[in-house]
Amino acid sequence: MRIVHVTDSLDLARGGVVRAVLDLAELMAGRGHEIVVVVHDTAGSPEHWTGEGTPRLVEIGRPRRKLGRFDQSQLDALESEIAGADVVHLHAVWHPFLHQAARIADRRGVPYVNSVHGMLDDWSMAQSSLKKRLFLAAGASKTLKRAAAVHCTAQAELDQAEKYFGPARGVVAPLLFDLSPYRELPGPELAREHFSGQIDDRPAVLFLSRLHYKKGPDVFLRMLAELKGRGVECQGLIVGSGDEPYTAELRALTKQLGVEGDAKFLGLVTGEMKTSVYQLAGMFALPTSQENFGFVFPEALVCGTPVVTTRGVDTHPELTASGGAEIIDRTPEAFAAAVSGLFSDDERRRAMGERGRAWVLDFFEPERLGEVYDGLYDAARTGAQA
Repeated sequence: MRIVHVTDSLDLARGGVVRAVLDLAELMAGRGHEIVVVVHDTAGSPEHWTGEGTPRLVEIGRPRRKLGRFDQSQLDALESEIAGADVVHLHAVWHPFLHQAARIADRRGVPYVNSVHGMLDDWSMAQSSLKKRLFLAAGASKTLKRAAAVHCTAQAELDQAEKYFGPARGVVAPLLFDLSPYRELPGPELAREHFSGQIDDRPAVLFLSRLHYKKGPDVFLRMLAELKGRGVECQGLIVGSGDEPYTAELRALTKQLGVEGDAKFLGLVTGEMKTSVYQLAGMFALPTSQENFGFVFPEALVCGTPVVTTRGVDTHPELTASGGAEIIDRTPEAFAAAVSGLFSDDERRRAMGERGRAWVLDFFEPERLGEVYDGLYDAARTGAQA
């Protein structure tokens, strides 16, 4: 099949949508499909992605018309790619150019799949709610309802999103997760040595995510204060970056809570060092408000690190089924209780780590997921029930 993805960016700093596009394009190209990725610009794209072969990049430029829409020359370039496609795959909801792409696909008789990437979750829709509902009324709703399939990454996401397009169009398929960096793990000493001047020998609980109020770093800091009040000896490793004003607020909060010696801000960490940080931590705790998938959860689990998080994660039933995660209320007290309980039971924590790693290596096996997406695209192409 010739599959054309349409998205805005391939810069991994933009988050999970970009990673989803990159991994899916790579996997399906490896399965023999012709993959085209139409994008605003090629910044951050893999070096081996070019204008030839597959995946093939098509740089179309940033929208030149008002309200984030493509002009006619950009639409002509987009149409030339869509016209020869078997399936078009749109990523996200709130970009006007995606709905222009959907109209081209309709006119050309090419079916399209729309991955909504958690953007229709209840929490997400409650943010700037009026603006989003007006955008739906102005055309986004039609795009969703005319899609061959609306792709959600978990049943919990579909349960929240289907009110905007109807249950018959919803299809659940997990995002891909590249297992290759995790087959062999570097061990915790790499991180211990690298951060030797910042961390100490106390048990560590890890927060690894963007420093944004949605992710709950303030709840994490209040959890550290609660643990300190309970006499639990531990340190909190805070890995990630964010806007400077918010980061400054978090640092000020550590002083207000009296945990400035316990909260270790390590900044952005990537690659093998990030894997080592996961291994160094006794557990991973993310008091997030909403995640439709959250790559950090399989990352932690495949490193043998138990997860503590909230029902705001759409994959929380899957995480529970893995045997490596606890799903709790989004309060400092609930997180402190879960973390202290795991720190006091080394055998249980070890067993959760082993079960979580085994689950990730099985659940995200690439051949199995490749067949899932083959089925999704083939059903869209033939008009069959996905």
